[in-house]
Amino acid sequence: MSHTWALTVSRMRLAMRNRAFLFFSLIMPIAFLFIYAGIFGGGNRQAVPYLLAEVLALTVMGSFWGLSVQLVTFREQGILRRFRITPAGASAMLASSLISNYFMTLPTIVIEFFLARWVFHMSGLGNLTSVFVLVTLGTISFASLGLIVASVTNTMQETQIINQIIWFVFLFISGATIPFPILPNIVQAVAVYLPATYLVSGLQRAMIDNTGLASLGSYLASLIGCALIAFLISAQLFRWDPEAKAPRRAKLWALFAIIPFLLLGAWETANGSLRSHAMKDLQSITQPASLERLTR
Repeated sequence: MSHTWALTVSRMRLAMRNRAFLFFSLIMPIAFLFIYAGIFGGGNRQAVPYLLAEVLALTVMGSFWGLSVQLVTFREQGILRRFRITPAGASAMLASSLISNYFMTLPTIVIEFFLARWVFHMSGLGNLTSVFVLVTLGTISFASLGLIVASVTNTMQETQIINQIIWFVFLFISGATIPFPILPNIVQAVAVYLPATYLVSGLQRAMIDNTGLASLGSYLASLIGCALIAFLISAQLFRWDPEAKAPRRAKLWALFAIIPFLLLGAWETANGSLRSHAMKDLQSITQPASLERLTR
């Protein structure tokens, strides 16, 4: 445990010196908040919790992109090789990546809540316990998926291509940018198998409906399962040296990380209520705005 904590402190110091990391982990998420709440919200205070949930999801999902790029960069520059001479093993290195990333994400989440409340006049804070747990598990889960990408790719170019494909899917199909009920039915049918969809939906339900943890049990269980599987697989595939190449079967192993969401997606398709909750949450912010315009 001491090795993991020492590596965590070292990783946080390295991240604080990286201007690109600070831009993507702090400045860009806050910019998203101003774009979403300031422009998309159109002055509708009722819409701020809904839009904040989307911004929080984007902030959490950023862990996926940032951590994979960081680890591949460290490997290509020989930094991981230097860590190899320490007593810490691959699991400690990966755990330190998750912990440091989590501690670096939390301040951004707090700032987003502060700005939503005092700049955009958000009336309520939602169920903070549910939001905190979703942010925590979501950050760990998406960071673990980033570890998977870093473990199965051999070059930065390959990492960037895979990241962009996955990020595009997460961004536009999960409800993080386009409200889920507006998406075509065929797209919704695919989206229920994506981890990002449940993160966005869970945060919206926690922010708008004050939904407690008990009602989000399947979402939380899937995030936990995804994080555990992804971490274990990435620890097995982890490479210290840039000369070491990922075996061909590595990408097949990586697919096991999404098994919890494949199961949840199948259940949701047959019995779930994600679509009805998503429609209810969207109507809760559009109907008050329509009524306000009619009374003017």
